[in-house]
Amino acid sequence: MELYLRVRLAVSEGMTQRQAAKHFNVSRDSVAKMLSYSTPPGYQRRSPIRRPKLDAFVSTIEQWLEADMVMPRKQRHTAKRVFDRLRDECGFTGGYTIIKDYMRERDQRRQEVFVPLSHPPGHAQADFGEATVVIGGVEQKARFFVLDLPHSDGCYVRAYPAAVAEAWVDGHVHAFAFFGAVPQSIVYDNDRCLVAKILPDGTRKRAALFSGFLSHYLIRDRYGRPGKGNDKGNVEGLVGYARRNFMVPIPRFATWDAFNAFLEEQCRKRQRDKLRGESETIGERLQRDLAAMRPLPASPFDACDQASAVVTAQSLVRYKTNDYSVPVAYGHQDVWVRGYVDQVVIGCRGEIIARHPRCWEREDVVFDPVHYLPLIERKINSLDQAAPLQGWDLPDEFATLRRLMEGRMAKHGRREYVQVLRLLESFDLADLHAAVKQAIQLGAIGFDAVKHLILCRVERRPPRLDLAIYPYLPTATVEKTSAKAYMRLLSSDAGEAA
Repeated sequence: MELYLRVRLAVSEGMTQRQAAKHFNVSRDSVAKMLSYSTPPGYQRRSPIRRPKLDAFVSTIEQWLEADMVMPRKQRHTAKRVFDRLRDECGFTGGYTIIKDYMRERDQRRQEVFVPLSHPPGHAQADFGEATVVIGGVEQKARFFVLDLPHSDGCYVRAYPAAVAEAWVDGHVHAFAFFGAVPQSIVYDNDRCLVAKILPDGTRKRAALFSGFLSHYLIRDRYGRPGKGNDKGNVEGLVGYARRNFMVPIPRFATWDAFNAFLEEQCRKRQRDKLRGESETIGERLQRDLAAMRPLPASPFDACDQASAVVTAQSLVRYKTNDYSVPVAYGHQDVWVRGYVDQVVIGCRGEIIARHPRCWEREDVVFDPVHYLPLIERKINSLDQAAPLQGWDLPDEFATLRRLMEGRMAKHGRREYVQVLRLLESFDLADLHAAVKQAIQLGAIGFDAVKHLILCRVERRPPRLDLAIYPYLPTATVEKTSAKAYMRLLSSDAGEAA
């Protein structure tokens, strides 16, 4: 640029082009060009690039690359593979660089161009993301649900152990409660948890749970094209934003509830942000979204998967590859199962018979030891080998109680110990633990005593134990003494001293 200025000034002051070329050590053509343009015009190609060695093979390359469009993404032609095939199969004599340049230019020509969109208030987009977290000291993959309101950029994020249908629906239910309203429509991808099948005419056959959810909240569902994440680009970007800003460094929480409380607080804090190109904060623009959304229904949707099963001979019910126990009284009966993201509820007819924390492992067994105690009481020899009781973390006083019972009543003491454990069918472990400790302190080692003590504790009345009903307890007779006997002892002691 500086040279252009000096040459043009020199010629304007009377220097000829020949003299300028010699003085500034440039060609006369360059001087003529500098006089024609006030600034360097840059290089401009006037004709297409000629590739005499490649042009004959362009149709073959295009045929290979078009066929790649239906192949797995990781098994498509690279520039190196195209070069190798042309050389080995087609007799190509050119170099690798010309192939690489051709494919780069081809990719640039084929890149998609997008139309900027305007988002009216009251509509949403939803998706799931993935991140590494530490929950309860265990490092694992979290799948986090994201609901985005594109008009205001308001968001809601909630994490789950798995991105199953129950998690999709549960995420929506919590998001609607967070905003206090329901969007008019939501854009989704074609996740199998939501879409059971894409029909030939492009319509979607919805999954049963998702269809019931939409009916409950009266939401219009819309879907992006398969493999086109840009059809819901706002929420796609928000998934990355949440991972980078809410989950760095790796989150460490004791429970999923604690982690989700943290994520909810981050969503609230974000509402104070003012994004580039916007004159209002997210929270201020969110008010227009909320005004255009529908009110919440009278009750939230029951976000659970429903199934039916038959109880096995071992009093187990299989749900999603895992087995869950039920009381032995329901063996071989038909039951219904409701799978929530955090628990599994099992019922028979109109009664709930078991609740378990949801297990996200595969082919695992989840026992409630209390379910098997009636059967163990009848088959008392199975007490030490019963799988449901293995690893049952009871306070040390229970082991002490069992040892004392067995020492005084032998086999019958083992059965009474199981009867004590069966009190957990009606009472909390904390109350039973307190009653067991009190029974040991009083020396009242028996089921009836423990039951009496726990009832007194719950009913808040003092205990009144009748030890006559415990014939196996050691007894001591304490008789009344007289003053004469005491004096005789004193006189005998005095005689011995003399």
